Amino acid sequence: MKKIIFLIALLSVAFAMAQKNIYENRKFDELSENHKVLAIVPFIANLDLKRDVNQAELKNLAQKEGYAVQNALETYFSKRKKRKKFNVEFQNIEDTNAILSQNGITYDNLDIYTTNQLSKILNVDGIISGNLSLNILLSKGVPTDFSLFDYFSGDANYGRIGVKVSDGTSGKLLWKYEKAITKKTGKNTTELIDRMMKLASRKFPYDKEKKQRKNKN
Repeated sequence: MKKIIFLIALLSVAFAMAQKNIYENRKFDELSENHKVLAIVPFIANLDLKRDVNQAELKNLAQKEGYAVQNALETYFSKRKKRKKFNVEFQNIEDTNAILSQNGITYDNLDIYTTNQLSKILNVDGIISGNLSLNILLSKGVPTDFSLFDYFSGDANYGRIGVKVSDGTSGKLLWKYEKAITKKTGKNTTELIDRMMKLASRKFPYDKEKKQRKNKN
């Protein structure tokens, strides 16, 4: 019984922390009223690895991490979309990346384009993007040599991730979720995204259940 109570307390704290790290534009409903399709673009990753890596390799590794998060988010949304959890569609990332490439937009220059420009080029209503700061290669998995104290204290910090949704027409930030990456977060990119988005799912603005609850109130 004590173990169950302890577990519930941990989950409650995690959920409360997730809510504190979430921002939603107060005009979300107004700005997203006509949204039908969103595009997920590669995340901008910054690596500060403990091992010696030359700039060329570091650049290549950062790009891989950015694409890994893009892929993990698509996987998460696809699974929930099958259960009809969202009121918008998500553009296939292969199509997204192909269209970006056709228009001369690469991982290296992606961040110089505005949300409005990207939305027009991709022909979508909004953009899901974000930043990733890491001191490990999350796509390869987090180290497994940690103590039980590290697990519960969250001392083993590997970086931070921020996911945001922006309106394609106005370019305004609609929703943002930030989270520290630790050994408790997940053992790889896919698990990280799955866990963090599940924590934030009741607050994700395109969630059908969230909208139904809002309409009732």
